[in-house]
Amino acid sequence: PILTDLIIEIFSRLPAKSVARFRTLSKQWGSILRSPDFADLFLSRSSSRPRLLFAVERGGEWLFFSSPQPKNPYDESVTVDYHTKFSGDESSYPCNYSSGLIYFPAMWLSRDFEASPVICNPITGMYERLPNPVRYYRERGFLGFDSIEKKFKSGVICCPAYYRSLYEGICIDGALYYLAMSAEWSFVIIRFDLRSEEFKHIDAGCFNGHSNRLVLINYKGKLGGVNWKYGQAGCGRRTVELSMWVLEKQGWLKHAYTLPENEELGSCEFSVAGMTARGEIVLCMKYTCNSFYVFYFNPERNTLQSVEIQGFGANLEAPENCGTVHAFVDHFEDLSVNDAVQLKSSVSLVKHTCRCCDTVLHPNYHFEKRNEKETQ
Repeated sequence: PILTDLIIEIFSRLPAKSVARFRTLSKQWGSILRSPDFADLFLSRSSSRPRLLFAVERGGEWLFFSSPQPKNPYDESVTVDYHTKFSGDESSYPCNYSSGLIYFPAMWLSRDFEASPVICNPITGMYERLPNPVRYYRERGFLGFDSIEKKFKSGVICCPAYYRSLYEGICIDGALYYLAMSAEWSFVIIRFDLRSEEFKHIDAGCFNGHSNRLVLINYKGKLGGVNWKYGQAGCGRRTVELSMWVLEKQGWLKHAYTLPENEELGSCEFSVAGMTARGEIVLCMKYTCNSFYVFYFNPERNTLQSVEIQGFGANLEAPENCGTVHAFVDHFEDLSVNDAVQLKSSVSLVKHTCRCCDTVLHPNYHFEKRNEKETQ
């Protein structure tokens, strides 16, 4: 028992790739490291040390890196770990992230197959190719996680005739939220419950005029939206003015901030990566050229910390060959989605009709977290 407890304690602190390798060394270790109790402990430890996941796109090739999310006091620089890469994405939409997995709407995995949706683990490189859905005008593919049923669900949401377009979405507590533009040129939020597969319409007229840089975020379990613009600080210096809306029971509540001056932030192109569980809004440079920084803004304390990210490699950092960065906050490893055998898919055709979404027809793919007996 003492040896077993020691093994569990040591391996619960290792990366998932290392755990997977040690599972094969002996039947005893394999039994211990595949047990549900160890998986729960590993998930608890992993979620206590969240990472920032970087998906770097360059000419249709995607490279995945991650770095620790800093804790106070902040390090001035951190080095990324390289994980894996995928080639051949041809979608005009960006990849979609949910609970440790990445969804590509149209990925070429082989010359023998046409581009199709792919769900992958960005740390291990394991993936599942999905059947091509029926194509519709103004559609968006999605990936979400139902924390109650412990299932990943993927499908296509189609924009009804009286919506002009669908924008990026986010999954929060088993519900997908998508920003859409109505025929009256006013924003609405489409909420899709992954368990009940029901839609709901939420007015989002407060976002009108703020679409260029608007990003949906998870604000402490609530739906939020962040937008920013440049302001002037005098003497030719620029400031960043940030607006944040949070969906409360009584409606949208707006907060406005002027970020403390920062030389790197004021002179670069950046995007909003999201909000961490600690309540920090993360801003990330868009390109890997030269020095690369991530910025952490704490709205409660009005503090802005910059952290230099190193380790993308000389090739990506060369000005003529830099990549476009998509960053995702609070990434942590879960053993239940790190094995290829634990991504199983089932396909069903689901038809939805509701007032806010007209008729929506899409394939729905379920990826379950399987228990120990299923994986042996």
